[in-house]
Amino acid sequence: MSSVKRIYVEKKAPYAVKAGELKDEIESFLGITNIEAVRVLIRYDVEGLKEDTFKKACGYVFGEPPVDVIYESELSLSDREHMFSVEYLPGQYDQRADSAAQCVRFLDEDSDPIIKTAVTYIISGDISDEDIARIRDYVINPVDSRVADNRIPDTLVTEYDEPADVAVISGFCSMSEDELKSLYDSLGLAMTFKDFLHIHNYYTSEEHREPTMTEIRVLDTYWSDHCRHTTFSTELKNVSFDDGYYKEPIETTYQSYLDTKEEMYAGRDDKYVCLMDIALMGMKKLRAAGKLEDMEVSDEINACSVIVPVEMDYGEGKVTEKMKDFMRELEGYRNREIEV
Repeated sequence: MSSVKRIYVEKKAPYAVKAGELKDEIESFLGITNIEAVRVLIRYDVEGLKEDTFKKACGYVFGEPPVDVIYESELSLSDREHMFSVEYLPGQYDQRADSAAQCVRFLDEDSDPIIKTAVTYIISGDISDEDIARIRDYVINPVDSRVADNRIPDTLVTEYDEPADVAVISGFCSMSEDELKSLYDSLGLAMTFKDFLHIHNYYTSEEHREPTMTEIRVLDTYWSDHCRHTTFSTELKNVSFDDGYYKEPIETTYQSYLDTKEEMYAGRDDKYVCLMDIALMGMKKLRAAGKLEDMEVSDEINACSVIVPVEMDYGEGKVTEKMKDFMRELEGYRNREIEV
């Protein structure tokens, strides 16, 4: 018999904001209009808690009785209701589960619970399997999530097999360009083949050894992040807007940007339309108007800083020497630049 307890927590109708928003999105974005209702529930699987602690946690941690409905058994669905659950991929950080486990320890400091969560969606109406699949694809981000099994597991304890040794790409340094191209095509990398040739040259000329598959994957990850920044500066030469509900406000906003661009860059021919410029134009306009005098100006483009004055007030109450030392330490940061 499974030692795992499962509960579902659902916002009561007046507070079911996310469910209402999702229904609107499904109808507007996916064009599925024959939906009667959408329900969004948080599913908790819990193991390692005493019965009395679990009961307390239901009302104090997992749900709030004034605004939530808590189901301590499996849900019963009608023929017109379709249910699926979404959970994080193994290895992804589940903040809700971690926070719940920490809060449960306040109820019983000796407990060491294992908690896993998922989001359960119930869609009701005369909906086809194809529509359900489209809704499922819409709400799931495959980068970090997947469809969860609806069965209650026997245990939440995860056992991992001992990983194999890191694979070394044998013969990498001696590969011809055609062989490298074949390897490149098989790996599905974000970098270009020219970038891959540069890495090959590095390991051949400087490292004098074969790279591991992990090294190639890490390099590709950072290369991809770098390219994300360079994409922001790609010149946009042909901008068009598809017909739709948001066409007019988007066009109006874009034209406002172009007008501000002409004003800010009057007499300059080195400035062009790009995502980076669109993102920063509001800030540049505010600074030109004298409303961003507390902004740090530097050559750094990956972060920004503001100067925050910190005022300390010891108050009139009794303050211990230890507290005074702590306050003086904090006061030392007065007018320092705090990176945000």
